Amino acid sequence: MTINISPPFIAKSALVSTLKTIGYAVLDPNNAMALLGCTLNEAATWLPSWNDLPPDAYLKDGGHYRRRRHSCFVVNGESVLQTEHRAHWQPLEYNALHGGMQRMFEPMSAEMSQSDAWKKMLKRLGMLSTALKPEATTWFVEAHQFRIDTTDGIGRPTPEGAHRDGVDFVAVMLIGRHDIKGGETRVFEVNGPAGQRFTMTEPWTLLFLDDERVIHESTPIQPLNVEDFSASYRDTLVLTFRAKAFQGE
Repeated sequence: MTINISPPFIAKSALVSTLKTIGYAVLDPNNAMALLGCTLNEAATWLPSWNDLPPDAYLKDGGHYRRRRHSCFVVNGESVLQTEHRAHWQPLEYNALHGGMQRMFEPMSAEMSQSDAWKKMLKRLGMLSTALKPEATTWFVEAHQFRIDTTDGIGRPTPEGAHRDGVDFVAVMLIGRHDIKGGETRVFEVNGPAGQRFTMTEPWTLLFLDDERVIHESTPIQPLNVEDFSASYRDTLVLTFRAKAFQGE
C-alpha cells in the first residue's frame, strides 16, 4: 500500500519569507503559474517535448531508466540569453556518482527554450533568486528535462542519493506522473535535524530550494502497470540558478 503525503503548500505571498526561514517552499500549480507569469495552457505547449528525450548515456549504475535534455541560459533582469551548447559538469563533492564528468546531453527544443513563456519563467525565477540574494543580479541557469521510467523494473530520480547541486537555488517542477508509485520528495537541513517528506502528484507543482541550506532527494519509482514497465514514468523540469558562473568555469 502506497501512502502519498501531501506537499506543504504555501501561498505565493509567503514564498520569500518561507524560503528565508526554512530554505525551501512548495507552490501548488495555480500559485506556481502566478509566480512564473504564464498560464497552464502556455505551459502545456511544452509537454510534447518530454516524449522526445534521448536516453541518458552516462548512468554509472548501469541503468536505462533516465532520459533527458539540457540547455544553459544567462538571466540578468529582463535579459534571457541561451548560451552556446555546453556540457553539464558537477564536482565530486556534490555528486559522488557522476561528478567530475563532462556530460554532453542533447539540447532542449528551440520551440520550448525560445518561447515567450519560457523566457518569462526564467525572468521571474531570476527575480526571486535576487530577492533572496540581493548582491547577485546575473544568474547562470542550467535547465534539465527528465523522464524517469521503470524499464529496469525500478527508476531512480536521484541515483546519487540525498545531495546538494553546488548552486545557489534549485527549482523542481513536476510535469507529470503516469502509472507509478514512489517518487517521494525528501528535503533535509544541511546543518540540522529537521526534514520533511511529501509526494508531488499534481502537474506543475513547484519546489524551490536554497541549495546552500538544504539537501534533497527523490525516492525510486516502481510501476503500477506490470504488463509494460516502460509505460510507467515520472517527468520533471529542474532549473538551477548560480551566481558568478556556471560550474566548471
